[in-house]
Amino acid sequence: MIPLIAALSIAAALPEVPQLPPIVREPQITYLDRSGAVIGVRGGRYGPAVDIAKLPPYVPAAFVAIEDRRFYSHAGFDPVGIARAIVADIGQGRTAQGASTITQQLARNLYLSSDQNLQRKAQELVYAVELEQTYSKQQILGLYLSRVYFGSGAYGIEAAARRYFGKPAAKLTVREAATLAGVLKSPTEYDPAEQPEHAAERARLVLDAMVETGAITPAQRAKALVAPLKTAKTAPDEPAQYFVDWADSQTRKLLTSPLKEDLVVQTTLDLPLERIAAAQADAVVAEHARQGVGQAALVALDGEGRVRALVGGTDYAKNGFDLVLGAHRQAGSSWKPFVYLTALEAGRTPQDPVVDEPVVVDGWAPKDFEPQYLGPITLQTALAQSINTVAAELADQVGRPNVAATARRLGIVTDINTDPAMALGTSLVTPLEMAEAYDAFANGGVRAHAAILEEIRGPRGAVLWRRPAAPPTQVIANPPLSELNGMLRQVIASGTGVGAQIPGRDVAGKTGTTSDFRDAWFCGFTGNLTTVVWMGRDDNAPMHGITGGSAPAQLWRGFMRSAMVRLPVSAIPPGPPPPVPPPPTPVTNSAVPTNAAPAL
Repeated sequence: MIPLIAALSIAAALPEVPQLPPIVREPQITYLDRSGAVIGVRGGRYGPAVDIAKLPPYVPAAFVAIEDRRFYSHAGFDPVGIARAIVADIGQGRTAQGASTITQQLARNLYLSSDQNLQRKAQELVYAVELEQTYSKQQILGLYLSRVYFGSGAYGIEAAARRYFGKPAAKLTVREAATLAGVLKSPTEYDPAEQPEHAAERARLVLDAMVETGAITPAQRAKALVAPLKTAKTAPDEPAQYFVDWADSQTRKLLTSPLKEDLVVQTTLDLPLERIAAAQADAVVAEHARQGVGQAALVALDGEGRVRALVGGTDYAKNGFDLVLGAHRQAGSSWKPFVYLTALEAGRTPQDPVVDEPVVVDGWAPKDFEPQYLGPITLQTALAQSINTVAAELADQVGRPNVAATARRLGIVTDINTDPAMALGTSLVTPLEMAEAYDAFANGGVRAHAAILEEIRGPRGAVLWRRPAAPPTQVIANPPLSELNGMLRQVIASGTGVGAQIPGRDVAGKTGTTSDFRDAWFCGFTGNLTTVVWMGRDDNAPMHGITGGSAPAQLWRGFMRSAMVRLPVSAIPPGPPPPVPPPPTPVTNSAVPTNAAPAL
């Protein structure tokens, strides 16, 4: 509680007006999706000063009307407001608390602490006057609107407009502007997402003040009051924050010196698709929660490895650990395509006969998911039905180190064990590794390296870095590529992945389920688009009967339906033509025996 008269006396008695300190603001990096929408900001708390000229006039007017209606006429502090506050406080028998102008609030935000003492209040008054003498009213208001706190982690009107309404401040409606202006009195009590009724009451007071100050007409007020107000319960870009964390770490690795100015980074993410992925992940996890499903991760790459969607978990606010990059889980049967590809490259064919029967490999006896053995089948059927006995025996025949080499060639970088059970996916992998590996199946056999950054621009738009074009590296040849893709199509057509079917689309993939249902995967693709889904629990506890062909396939199918509409996809490409065998070497005269009879 600061007596204003005493603070004014101290300010007037200062022997020398202190020099106005410089305005300090830590630089920020703004991240955009592939279409230019803001998906996140990292770095300093405050954005650059708002350009008032680029806002609808009613937006700054809302704040002036409710916070400081004599803003354009006072010189930093409002004597009329101070006098009114003193009279009111004398009548109520308490010390003055109000009467701070927008300029005073800005001075406090820029230069001072929140300590309640006479010296700080006096400095605030002096700095407010200095600000008015140094900057224009528009500049002061722009600085103010860039720094005030709106709750839910949103500092500045741009962040608040995105947080609550999913739009830039320049597109705010009258009702939305009044709502945000009302928040400043108490960001907790008037939070539009958490306290919609209180926020509406406060917005009505702001609209009344805007009419009184001539900012809007009574008709505009009436129209604003009946206009629907759609407020986001969570930030519209919240699902993208796992991706933004990754992008920020990659951006800072590219910087050659400490950040000294604001940067803008264009990324590969498709924000509308990201929201769809997150919403569907939440819905599928909730649907199967009684079966013990607690988490989901999803990552989608286009044919060149660009990350189009990434769901690192179901609740970034509660747990920011990115499962796509950081969760190393057993791959289960989603590993088997590496085994079969190795066999196809060694000369086996999809129609080769095999037998599903009890086998022992180095003392280990694998068991199938189903209790009955199928007997004589083909390699194609064995993969479609995810037969463990055949996969284990096949890996032993082609050499488990060769299977490991195949997986590394396609993109698996974590350690790979080569014990007999490796054929069933006992190695630990991340969803991102699996997506990179499967992307080679989707793009014609080219090694895919996940990419998330397109370019980095300076504050004036100059391009400081652009993702370099990388020459394609062919890692799968034909006929093995086309043969394997045909087998993976059959997984969805009639095998364990029927739950991922999308009528009319050329899709292929593989399910994966680990022991005790701790991990469930669906890794699938169409032409030039690969999506990997993992489901499980943070504590690695078992789920109840969740296989890769159930909830993960359901999430994969729902997401891919939307992705195929938004992104350029095709039928699965056939890949490179098979190598042409060299022509036979012609017989020359030197090859004719010297004792041969002369030609007639």
